[in-house]
Amino acid sequence: MTEPSSEMRFKVVLPTKILIETAAIKVIAEAENGIFCLLPRHIDFVATLIPSLLSFVSPQGQEQFLAIDQGILIKHGDKVTVATENAVQGGDLGMLKKTVEEQFYLIDERAKTARSALEKLEINTIRHFIQLGEDV
Repeated sequence: MTEPSSEMRFKVVLPTKILIETAAIKVIAEAENGIFCLLPRHIDFVATLIPSLLSFVSPQGQEQFLAIDQGILIKHGDKVTVATENAVQGGDLGMLKKTVEEQFYLIDERAKTARSALEKLEINTIRHFIQLGEDV
């Protein structure tokens, strides 16, 4: 019987490239219901991520940080994959936190505003078709 691995294969995928592909012994991320930590022997897991800081620890014990936009995290076996539209890697936590606050939250708010405008347009179109049907 083989011993379970003490590390995970961690990958961060953007629409145009793979930002990170490395080994990790711990991944910490944030979903709508709070912050969570994944270790190599945790069960398979899926979470919807919010704009936040994500960290991972290398097998050598170095903690690294990323600012991520909303996305999806999937842990399957010894693989942890994060798919997100935007991410910035760096060591300066202050800069990364500022990136999340200024850029990613702004993008999220713009998307909400666009969805709201589209919903209003759809409602007005439906009303117009109903009025056309009543006039016939």
